[in-house]
Amino acid sequence: MHDDIELTRGRVRRVLTERIVPAIHGARAEVELTWHPLEGEPIAPSEGLALDYTPYQVGTPWGPAWGTTWFRVRGEVPQAWAGRRVELLADLGFDPNMTGFQAEALVYRPDGSPVKSLNPRNQYVTVARDADGGEQVELYLEAASNPVLLDYHPFLPTQEGDIRTSSPRPLYQTRRFELAVFEPDVFELATDLDVLLELQAELPQSPRRAKIQQGLDDALDVLDLQDIAGTAARSRAVLAPVLAAAAGESEHRISAVGHAHIDSAWLWPVRETIRKVARTSSSMVELIGDTDDFVFGMSSAQQYAWLKEHRPEVYQRVKAAVAQGRFLPLGGMWVESDTVMPSGESLVRQLAYGQRFFEAELGQRCHGVWLPDSFGYSPALPQLITRAGFDWFFTQKISWNQVNVFPHHTFLWEGIDGSRVFTHFPPMDTYNSQLSGMEVAKASRQFRESRVATGSIAPVGWGDGGGGTTREMVARAARLRDLEGSARVSWEHPDAFYERAMAELAEPPVWVGELSSSCTAPR
Repeated sequence: MHDDIELTRGRVRRVLTERIVPAIHGARAEVELTWHPLEGEPIAPSEGLALDYTPYQVGTPWGPAWGTTWFRVRGEVPQAWAGRRVELLADLGFDPNMTGFQAEALVYRPDGSPVKSLNPRNQYVTVARDADGGEQVELYLEAASNPVLLDYHPFLPTQEGDIRTSSPRPLYQTRRFELAVFEPDVFELATDLDVLLELQAELPQSPRRAKIQQGLDDALDVLDLQDIAGTAARSRAVLAPVLAAAAGESEHRISAVGHAHIDSAWLWPVRETIRKVARTSSSMVELIGDTDDFVFGMSSAQQYAWLKEHRPEVYQRVKAAVAQGRFLPLGGMWVESDTVMPSGESLVRQLAYGQRFFEAELGQRCHGVWLPDSFGYSPALPQLITRAGFDWFFTQKISWNQVNVFPHHTFLWEGIDGSRVFTHFPPMDTYNSQLSGMEVAKASRQFRESRVATGSIAPVGWGDGGGGTTREMVARAARLRDLEGSARVSWEHPDAFYERAMAELAEPPVWVGELSSSCTAPR
């Protein structure tokens, strides 16, 4: 038999990219678009909704660096779409490789209630989940034209980094504003193919890999490329047995938690950080409402406090999701603090003030310190963590080591006074996981404590500049829950992971001293 592996892979990639993904949204309808570019700083949403709007044509350049433009979208759901899920598709001129580092928007209803954000990897807003047909649509977009400061050649000098030196020229050009029918079978087929294509790429030559490849070919054989939506279910039925094969009992277990690391003070004004938190939080609450088991974690009491002060309508939605156990306050610190330069008193204040806020405002006491992205960790930290009443510590940044590869993923970290804190460092080597086949396989392959422990944590979602978890990632997780050849993935509170890990590692390895690119020797 001929080896047609590369032919299969190429065929699936091409059909998936060129035909199936574009067919996730079917019938389209035009909308009426108007706008109001602001001069100067952003305004309150209530003021934005009351602005005078003038006609806008898709394709017109918009948005100087750090500017705000309000768009108003009006339309009508066609009668023929009754019973369908209808979404607004909006492309502000996005580059999908720059999530969190360019234009974003927060979408509002006419009554001022927030819906969700728009960003390069999240270009839809649900208008109706079961349309009646004939519904009137009216939405408002508070669009931020943030400049791309970390481009494909990062850290080059630019005058766009500060509003006082930036150019008034528009940075973006819209490409699309339209209503569309969401085709669920096509979306599910796209996810099936994507997950299986990435899984087989990580497997050795084996019967399982061969069966996946054959299933991919067979599924495309029954897919009519002239009628993707009408034949997607038929194609999925062919893939069903391949996706139904269960994972082995000893497979690595990944505890996924939705994540959107947002640097509180970085390459944007603080007022933009505040809006980033509002945009990401809105999208995550919306995704929680659309799913059964997805959980999203956000640290930094300061970011919750910003929501409370500047976007109370978003904050109320977050509080409701916290009460449901789906939006998880993490870390117990005021911000994700640096731990090398501050004094001990400063770190104590971070822990005390952060924990106090979470208890008073959200009725939650954090059990662990969550610091995925601080550059180095003082050997005084275990003492402070344990004396502040925390049970565990989490970081990802030591995967950036330039000198040595850290030898553990789950361990006891011992500080200079002998205090020890149970610590986990995910083997996936990222705090912006997409749950790709490569990432999931890497976590399983690299986990150093696999002889005695079963799993690791995966923070899942676009980060640094925010964005968070997408419905595509949630769909991948559903297929990876119990899939032969893959680690098992499930959404889980980090507290549950640490409780299980502590029970599994009765005598974990001990690391003494600083955690950074220059570490002391293990004991």
